[in-house]
Amino acid sequence: MAQGETQPVVSVIVVNYRGAADTITCLNALAEHDYPNLEVICVDNASGGTDVAEIKAAVPGVKLVESPVNSGFAGGCNLGARHATGTVLAFLNNDARPAPGWVGTAVAELRAQPTVAAVASKVLDWEGTGTDFVDAGLTWFGMGYKRHAGSPLADVPAAEHEIAKDVLFATGSAMFVRAGVFAELGGFDERFFMFYEDVDLGWRLNLRGWRVRYVPESLTYHKHHATMSTVDAPDSGRETFLLERNALAALYKNLSDETLSRALPAALALAVRRATARGDLDATQFDLAQGVGPAETGPVEVPRTTLAGVLAIDQFVELLPSLAESRATEQAARVRTDADLLPLLRKALEPAYPLPRYLAAHDILVETFGIDALFGQRRKVLVITGDAITERMAGPAIRAWNMSATLATEHDVHLVTVNPLADPPPAPFRVSAATRRDLETPIAWADIIVLQGHVLELAPSLKKQYAHKIVVADLYDPMHLELLEQGKGVPDDKRALDLIGVTKVLDAQLERGDFFLCASERQRHFWLGHLAAMGRLSPRLYDADPTTQSLLSIVPFGLSPNAPVRTGPGLRSTLDGIGETDHVVLWAGGVYSWFDPLTLVRAIERLRQRRGDVRLVFLGMKHPNPEVTEMDIGARTMLLSDTLGLTGKHVFFNQHWVPYEERQNWLLDANCGVTTHYEHVETTFAFRTRVLDYLWAGLPIVTTDGDSFADLVREEQLGVVVPAEDVDALAAALEKALYDEEFAAGCVERMAAVAQRYAWPEALKPLVEFCRNPRPAADRLPGSDDLVVTAPVRGKEMLRRDVDLIREYLADGGPKELVRRVGGRVVKVAKQRLGRG
Repeated sequence: MAQGETQPVVSVIVVNYRGAADTITCLNALAEHDYPNLEVICVDNASGGTDVAEIKAAVPGVKLVESPVNSGFAGGCNLGARHATGTVLAFLNNDARPAPGWVGTAVAELRAQPTVAAVASKVLDWEGTGTDFVDAGLTWFGMGYKRHAGSPLADVPAAEHEIAKDVLFATGSAMFVRAGVFAELGGFDERFFMFYEDVDLGWRLNLRGWRVRYVPESLTYHKHHATMSTVDAPDSGRETFLLERNALAALYKNLSDETLSRALPAALALAVRRATARGDLDATQFDLAQGVGPAETGPVEVPRTTLAGVLAIDQFVELLPSLAESRATEQAARVRTDADLLPLLRKALEPAYPLPRYLAAHDILVETFGIDALFGQRRKVLVITGDAITERMAGPAIRAWNMSATLATEHDVHLVTVNPLADPPPAPFRVSAATRRDLETPIAWADIIVLQGHVLELAPSLKKQYAHKIVVADLYDPMHLELLEQGKGVPDDKRALDLIGVTKVLDAQLERGDFFLCASERQRHFWLGHLAAMGRLSPRLYDADPTTQSLLSIVPFGLSPNAPVRTGPGLRSTLDGIGETDHVVLWAGGVYSWFDPLTLVRAIERLRQRRGDVRLVFLGMKHPNPEVTEMDIGARTMLLSDTLGLTGKHVFFNQHWVPYEERQNWLLDANCGVTTHYEHVETTFAFRTRVLDYLWAGLPIVTTDGDSFADLVREEQLGVVVPAEDVDALAAALEKALYDEEFAAGCVERMAAVAQRYAWPEALKPLVEFCRNPRPAADRLPGSDDLVVTAPVRGKEMLRRDVDLIREYLADGGPKELVRRVGGRVVKVAKQRLGRG
């Protein structure tokens, strides 16, 4: 296939206003350009005179769009975009010329980087020796600028102009943008007319999670202000007026509420001082403290450059009602904070004008309004769990709690439980309970929402009103696999419906999430399969990150980085019948249907016949979350222990959940930890969090084979792995872990290093890194349309295709099959036409 047939159509838009000679030079250069699928559109902005006729005569093949009014660069570009057919739009100033590869290198970047919405070209002066655009900057008062502009290229460090990088905006003189994204954002803001409309567009793209990428190989040459110089004079004040007004407009639209409340008053005051300093106006001439003389009532001469700054503020106020509507749209759609974009601003505190009186005012305002700290606002992270938040927490709540504690060192964190049981211990972050109705307020507040379990179903606004918000879905608990075991005693029809319901809950998370967490490599493979089956592993997601690590990362359950320290009585002091010299096996966690405590009890019965001091303790029989259904496996375990005469002698059941902050006291009283389970699919993908407590406390581990922790215990020699439901093997393993002192000591020694890998700060690193630079998943970015689409089949190709289909249908089933297929096609076409009607 030829190159041109596989490349997207690029529509280059050139706006002309009384610059026909430059425009013709530019259009002729485009006509000779090396990109195969180029559509060139020239918009004449009501130039009058002979411009249109000259362009038509000189470049007859160009698509010429005549605007009835001069709507400025912004309006002219938008008009051209409405006439474009390309999936990529390119904007090129009429006084610029593209170098070979200008289009191709930009398109290659867009195709290779699905999260890049726009490409900023490298722009040099007409001779190629001076710098025009190689980087973007933005001051805290809203003025975008081209860093290094006007400098000889030889004086600019190579790293500043030869290396691709993310920027806040691309210069409108030479840039590319995905057509779908441009349409999604409404194009350039036409109220700007010209100047900073490109700054505003890039700012908005970044706020919505898109990237703008500077690509130095995409090169153009620019005369700079060639058009402006033909219609204006340097001291007219017109350019100053537009720059000042538009800087305030961009600032007002795009800064967050917190930042704007301090930055805008300071920016307005600074704009006044900039105006008076620019015109060297005596700002003390009306101050009576300077002396009282004869009253003067005559006009005061004000330079046009000073007046331009004052009138810019006046017209900014005039625009405020319409700007307020735009601001509401941008703030509702943003997924990035001001702090996120700070690196793209480069030097936000840059004063920009080297005027002494102005510089003095700049320093005063920066200090008075605390501008230097403004852009360091902490990100807002909402963690929502469905589990009970109390001193007695189970796995999901413990995980949510530690996520919150770790993230709170860098961000403002709010942990919310939708469980009615909420009596949290003291925390360095906000903790509260919420009903479904109450969730709207914290969701509206948050920049990032981390959720577990069924929470998404309680927050439908995340699928609608707040569909743009960044969502992290914690999938460490494959609920549908648990339900296969848990629901065995339920009527068949209800069990099937329950499974369908839970699977739909998980599907919704997989459909909505921007970033997913799982607990192990096994789980990662499982969830990748689920994502692929749902169609989430699209070409766009794959191209953005072929490793998919930025979509789905392993965040295991963690443990404290500090060694356990006794703070109170443990199991030996609490449970009657356990002495100081007894050898204790601890079951640290709940008793659920997918576990096998029955084989364990039978193994204790067998072991106690030769080891009379063996004791088995179940840490907690009653789950702290009242919404967790009681499972009959607990009752069956106690009944078996009673029947064998073990209860209160060799087997002990703690009926209440041990508080999370006190569990180390029970762990430190044990000699080994145990977990046993049946052989089924839940086991394959499970992550037994109780094993981490054994690691933390340095307890040799006895575990049934088949899950990820069994692999860890075997590979790191942390204990003994036994087959499922093998009483003799389990009894022998417990005996080795409890009574072979040399073996136990070796296990404990090796555990110290392994435990550090699972410490919460280490385990949560992927989540921490994501929250430092959060972005929507590549396939959820607004306006992310396909760049290359298949051309519709027409004419002879359509006839050839239909003949081939007829032959295929006849070969498959003869005339009957042909009639059936043709009839189906007729019905389909009819439905499509009715739908369009």
